[in-house]
Amino acid sequence: MKKILITEKQVKSQSDAVLWHLKMYGHITSYEAIKEYGATRLSGIIFNHRKNGYRIDSIPIHRKTRFGKTVTLAKYVYTEPNKEMNLFKSCSIVKSTRPYTLGGYDEY
Repeated sequence: MKKILITEKQVKSQSDAVLWHLKMYGHITSYEAIKEYGATRLSGIIFNHRKNGYRIDSIPIHRKTRFGKTVTLAKYVYTEPNKEMNLFKSCSIVKSTRPYTLGGYDEY
């Protein structure tokens, strides 16, 4: 397992620790959050970071428990804003002069 290199001065709350971890390593699971930072409500922390404008995606991970049942866990992945692909950057907007109705464009 990776070694977490974080000092007390860098982290003032569990929320800060999770955000630091996401920026440093790119992803986090609830197990890592509990073990490394004592954060038991990772989904709530992620919700608040998303509300504050951070792009954090959830990836489902399927694991088997010691009892043989398959469970689904979330792996949260952080995407830095400057690394996102801007697919619409080269697209131009074309305005139609034809009227639009609920069923689609009217035929002439």
